[in-house]
Amino acid sequence: MRYKILLADDQTIITEGLSAILAERYEIVASARNGYDLVLLAQQWNPDIIIAEIVMPQLNSLDALRILRKARVRAKFVVLTTHADVNLAVDAFRAGCAGYVLKQANKSEVLNAIENALHGRTYLSTEFPVDLVSILSEAARRRDDHSFRLTKRQREVLQLVAEGKTMKEVAIALSISTRTAESYKYEIMRFLGLHKNTELVHYAIRIGLLALPQFYSAA
Repeated sequence: MRYKILLADDQTIITEGLSAILAERYEIVASARNGYDLVLLAQQWNPDIIIAEIVMPQLNSLDALRILRKARVRAKFVVLTTHADVNLAVDAFRAGCAGYVLKQANKSEVLNAIENALHGRTYLSTEFPVDLVSILSEAARRRDDHSFRLTKRQREVLQLVAEGKTMKEVAIALSISTRTAESYKYEIMRFLGLHKNTELVHYAIRIGLLALPQFYSAA
């Protein structure tokens, strides 16, 4: 039996490259370009493994993973990312990821991460500057981080606002009224003690909802 893999990255060159590397051993069932597609395709295909970049348009992949867990999709989740950031690694393992691999990893390390995940083990990239014990200790220390006390809907609104969407576009994307979207934004800013959209963008970058290059391109 060939295990099924779902890929998720907004860069086509990444998913095509992974497909070429993994197709000999695994069945590549689909590729997602944003977090919402990741949720839909995972429920459609019920893959054994999901390999995803953390920062994705519309919905980051860790929030997508949380949605999938509630929907009882039990695919093992391996992060493949450019972000060698202990905070994002903490978030990933707390969300239930089985592996965290940096994109500069070689083919054998990606395969190793997949095999560890399939056998119920966690895996941390050898390129990462800290060890897994340190990451999990940091996870325990950060239980009260604000980003984890925002509701799912608040995090969705935060990401869309940080991506530069208007409140009308946010409302359409989430199937809510514009007034409700504005209310969520106000609640988020009050809760976090923020006063400007630029501060929301900086916060979204810090907790991994938005990639740093997007901020600079929007400035």
